[in-house]
Amino acid sequence: MRIGWGEARRAGARRSSESGLLDVLGVAALVLDTQGRIVLWSPQAERLLGYSAEEALGEFAARVLVDEEHFELVLRLFGEVMGSGEAWAGVFPVRHKDGTTRLLEFRNMRLQDDRGGFYALGLAADGDVLRRAERDLALSVGLVDQSPIGLAVLDPDLRFLSANAALERMDGMSAAEHLGRPMGEALAFLGRDGLAAAAREVLDSGVPQVSRQVVGRSPAAPDSDRAWSVSLYRLDDSAGRVLGIAVSLIDVTDRYRAAAEAERARQHLALIADASVRIGTTLDLEQTALELAEVTVPQLADVAAVDVLDSVLKGRPGPSDGPLLIQALAVVAARPTPVVEAADPPGRAARYGADRLVTRCVRTARPVRVPRLDAEKLARVARDERSAALLAEAGAHSYLAVPLIARGEVLGAIDLIRTDNPLPFTEEDEALAAELAARAAVGIDNARLYRQQQETALTLQRSMLPRNHHDPVGLDVVSRYRPAASRYEVGGDWFDVIGLRDDGTALVVGDVMGSGINAATTMGRLRTATQTLSRLSLEPAEVLRHLDEITAGLDPWFATCVYAAYDPGAGRCRVSTAGHLPPVLIPEGGEPVLLDLPAGAPLGVGGVPFSDVTVPLGPGDRLVLYTDGLVETRDDDIDSRLAKLLGLLRTPDASLDATCDRLLRELRDPDGHDDVALLIARVHA
Repeated sequence: MRIGWGEARRAGARRSSESGLLDVLGVAALVLDTQGRIVLWSPQAERLLGYSAEEALGEFAARVLVDEEHFELVLRLFGEVMGSGEAWAGVFPVRHKDGTTRLLEFRNMRLQDDRGGFYALGLAADGDVLRRAERDLALSVGLVDQSPIGLAVLDPDLRFLSANAALERMDGMSAAEHLGRPMGEALAFLGRDGLAAAAREVLDSGVPQVSRQVVGRSPAAPDSDRAWSVSLYRLDDSAGRVLGIAVSLIDVTDRYRAAAEAERARQHLALIADASVRIGTTLDLEQTALELAEVTVPQLADVAAVDVLDSVLKGRPGPSDGPLLIQALAVVAARPTPVVEAADPPGRAARYGADRLVTRCVRTARPVRVPRLDAEKLARVARDERSAALLAEAGAHSYLAVPLIARGEVLGAIDLIRTDNPLPFTEEDEALAAELAARAAVGIDNARLYRQQQETALTLQRSMLPRNHHDPVGLDVVSRYRPAASRYEVGGDWFDVIGLRDDGTALVVGDVMGSGINAATTMGRLRTATQTLSRLSLEPAEVLRHLDEITAGLDPWFATCVYAAYDPGAGRCRVSTAGHLPPVLIPEGGEPVLLDLPAGAPLGVGGVPFSDVTVPLGPGDRLVLYTDGLVETRDDDIDSRLAKLLGLLRTPDASLDATCDRLLRELRDPDGHDDVALLIARVHA
């Protein structure tokens, strides 16, 4: 039966190119009859031996191809093949048409036709070419089998044709199990769709894709991430026919981890550098805690809370055992999350049970790290069952608490939680958090000590200011004192209303330069000295002269002051100033004016004379004394601010209290960077 090429192709046969492996080897075919004559001669035989078919056909092969010295051997081998039917293979010297002798690799076998006749088939190839092909094949097989690189060959349908031992170790599947499997199924850990799409692109374009880095977990190592460098090459034969795809996988996990570690180290250094710049920008305790929390989110955690012992904030020793009273200073989250609701609210002390993890962190002064939070651990992170449920709802899966230690004292802890970041906290994260906490703890402790100092100064200052005025004869007096906007920025402003002999009254407003406990202490000393000097019936200029001498020996040693002595019998007021802003006089029914007084030098300069100015004060007249915190701002000149003060005083109020409140509301710098003392006196009608 004859089969045409079309039927053969439909049956699955494929036409081979003329540069297949047999042609590369140059395999020649010749057929001999029982007498040893050449009856068939292939074109390859012509190329290999130099004889054309016309020259070879019908000739005795031994006469044409064999030297006389080998006649006996070749006849014996021919007889054995034709007689027994056993094939013979080996190397045999054959004579070329040009007279040279060549060693050819032979395969001889007996053939039988349909009439029972016998023939001898000889297949021959150049020995050197064959040895070279064998060496190349052995090298290829050895490299593939022994290579640490995973290698596979896939057909054009992306199904496995072969896989080496290294690939078996990578994906946990034997070479036999690979055969016939689709690429996406066997190498699913490399990304099923992406890798298959890349392979098809290489098949279509012929352009290799080299060193595609893929990170994942293979069936052979499911518990840890590994990295591979994947390369894809199209395989073509010498005629350009596409044979399939070669895939190589190089395990680059060590390099990937080293690069990741280097990147983490770089990020950690950058975070520490950022923390050095951002944390401790002020001496405000809450702001410093907030800066620490903001530095850690989201680079290190998704939610951060800074907790400080309530006893530390109040300057008392904490309990040695049992629950702790802890105050949250700041809570920061990368995004809105129920974790914030689960955290203890800032600014309010809460009792932390002895079994809570943050309590353990504070008591032991050691970090507490929980890589994987389960229900039992969540209960020890949260303050109650509802908070634990909120943490679970938010996906909290890893927890880290690091103590805040400064000058050998545990101040509290920073609590870190991961919800969106899928990775658990590691030892490296713990070390980084400890470094940040150590740097921030000093800033927090400085802010804490500053707060304590300022609270002491504020308490001292308020204790020194008059709480109730005596009822001065012939005057209604109203006063106000407002500290700086930061309740811990204590200044040295003061006021006083002092009874004098003969029913007189001294009105005093002063401002010690500087802030803090020293300024408050100096203010108290000057106020006491002023009260003492006032009772000696000295003129205002004399009082200021003595205060100037006293101030020179104090620290801080400069202050401004205005001193007004009202004599109700004479209906006048003697005023002297030491570098202070001038009081405002508001005559009954008239326009407010700044008193024209010799400015004088601030107290503490020494050797500068002071002088008095007498101002008449009639019924209904008002005198306004104030410190610079009422009118000075960072952006406006003092003349425009004083003009605004006069403009406000042109509008009468229902009471002196209303006037005080309106002046503070309309004039004071919104930033409130300085404290204010204000005193308004009105002569009885």
